[in-house]
Amino acid sequence: MTNQITLTRPDDWHLHLRDGAMLNAVLPETTRHFARAIIMPNLVPPVVTSADADAYKARIMEAVPEGADFTPLMTLYLTEDTDADDVAAAHASGLISAVKLYPAGATTNSASGVADFDKVRGVLERMAEIGLPLCVHGEVTDADIDIFDREAVFIDRVLDPIRRKTPDLRVVMEHITTSDGADYVKSASKNLAATITTHHLVINRNDILVGGIKPHYYCLPVAKRESHRLALRAAATSGDTRFFLGTDSAPHTDPNKLSACGCAGCFTAPNTMPILAHVFEDDGALDKLEGFTSLHGPAFYRLKPNTTKLTMTKGGAAPMPEKLITAEGEVTLFDPGFELQWQVTA
Repeated sequence: MTNQITLTRPDDWHLHLRDGAMLNAVLPETTRHFARAIIMPNLVPPVVTSADADAYKARIMEAVPEGADFTPLMTLYLTEDTDADDVAAAHASGLISAVKLYPAGATTNSASGVADFDKVRGVLERMAEIGLPLCVHGEVTDADIDIFDREAVFIDRVLDPIRRKTPDLRVVMEHITTSDGADYVKSASKNLAATITTHHLVINRNDILVGGIKPHYYCLPVAKRESHRLALRAAATSGDTRFFLGTDSAPHTDPNKLSACGCAGCFTAPNTMPILAHVFEDDGALDKLEGFTSLHGPAFYRLKPNTTKLTMTKGGAAPMPEKLITAEGEVTLFDPGFELQWQVTA
C-alpha cells in the first residue's frame, strides 16, 4: 500500500481568481499547491485587450503571498470585436497563453461572449497561424436546448465546424462533463485536448437535486448523470495525455450561492489535490495522477513541466475548514462527500 507520493508540482489549467478583496483571499489557496494557472478573464468588465490583461496580471502579482512561486498564465476574453493584431501582439510578448471563448450567456459574467461565430473567424485564423490555444466553454445557450444536452449540441453545432474550417487551431475543451466530450477529444488526431474539474469527477446531478437542492454543488456546465461522471473518471485516470486538470475553482460568497438565483461554481482550490489522490487511488491509477495534474497540461501548452515537487501523505489528514473568510463574505469549500485521507505535506 502506498502511503506517500511525490509529484512534479501541479498546474491548474482553468482557474477563477476574481478581483479585489476576493482575489486577495483566494489566491493563496492556489499558490499553496500550484505553480501556474490559466486565469479566466470573465471579470466585470471582462479582460478583452492586452492592456486589460497586463493590468489584471499586475493585480494578481501584487496579491501573490510573500515567498510563493506562482506564475499566472493570462487569457483574453473573445468578443465579436476582438482585434486579431492585439491578440497576436499579446501572444508574441508572452503576456497571454490562450484566448477564452464564452458563448454569450453560457455562465457567470459571459454576457459579452460570442453570439455570431462568423464574426470571430479572422481572430481564430490568426490564432491558428501563431499557435495560440483557444479555450472553449463548450455549451450552446439556446433556450430550446435542454441544459443537460448543451455540451453535446455545442460539439456538433459549433466546435466541430470551427475545427473543420480552421484545422490548425489548437483547442482546449474546458471542464468537459459528458462522455460525448471525452469521446470527441479521443477521436481527434491532433490539436484538441480537454480539462476535467475535480468536482465533476466526484458528483453527478443527483448530488445537486436529490433530498433537496444543494447550491454548493451547482456549477456550469452542470453535473450530468452518473454514466457521464464515470466516463470522465475513466478519461482522467487513463494516462491519455489529451486530458489534464483544470479545477474551474470558482469562489462565490454564500449569500450569492444561496440566493433565489444562486451563482454557479464550486470552490475547490484548497482541497483539489487531496480529493484527486483519493479518486485516483480508488480507481487503481495513483501512478497516473502526476500526468493528469503536472505533465499533460504543460505538454499541450508547449511549456516545460515545473522543476519543483509536491509530496502527499496518506493517513491522519488534518480536516479542511468548511469556509474561507474573505472581506466580501464567507465562501464555502467544496465538500467531496467523503473523508479525505491524503494531505499535501511538502
